[in-house]
Amino acid sequence: MTCIIIEDEIPAQNIIKRFISKIPSLKLIGVFKAAIEANSLLNAENIDLVFLDINLPDISGIDFIRTVKDPPAIVITTAYPEFAVPSFELDTIVDYLVKPFSFDRFLKAVNKSKIRLEASKVNNEHSEETVYLNVDKTFHKLVLNHICYIESERNYVTIVTENKKLSFIDSLKNWAEKLPEHQFIQVHKSFIVNAKMVDKISGNTLFINSNKIPIGRTYKQELLTKLGV
Repeated sequence: MTCIIIEDEIPAQNIIKRFISKIPSLKLIGVFKAAIEANSLLNAENIDLVFLDINLPDISGIDFIRTVKDPPAIVITTAYPEFAVPSFELDTIVDYLVKPFSFDRFLKAVNKSKIRLEASKVNNEHSEETVYLNVDKTFHKLVLNHICYIESERNYVTIVTENKKLSFIDSLKNWAEKLPEHQFIQVHKSFIVNAKMVDKISGNTLFINSNKIPIGRTYKQELLTKLGV
């Protein structure tokens, strides 16, 4: 796993670097004193894991992670145990290490990160799965990851991608059960959306490209939680 350190205290940097050097599966890419310094690297490189302090210059570690699109796995390294609960509200945070921590505790956090990364790879592979839909006696190839949203009306569902619409007899419940739940979210009794395709939310309306999709009152909080809003 590729990793970086974001830590403003030199002694703490040295301890983490020493621990990383003991784990062959970790490759240290960079060390930064401030979160902003790491921003360009996170955008340019495929970083698997970040060892992140909370109390940093300019912007806190937690606030910084909220600004990163598709953040990697995060292991918090901090002297402040009181931030543990709000930190775990971010799905990307795998573990929370309170200084001073032992190598054994550090290794446990790394192993948890490996499990998270492997699970993420499996989910990504699953999202690229294809199915063939029989619509009007024609079989259409459909990549699950390309679905924008699914709409249900009476006994029919309509699957909408960026370049096609396919309508056939089926139920929304059936599709809710077969699609990856981390990526596809039911937002209304008649709609399931691909979280990766959501452009914006305004009030009780969700936008995917030029399509407006209603958000049901009972579904809104779960939608916002899964989107990290």
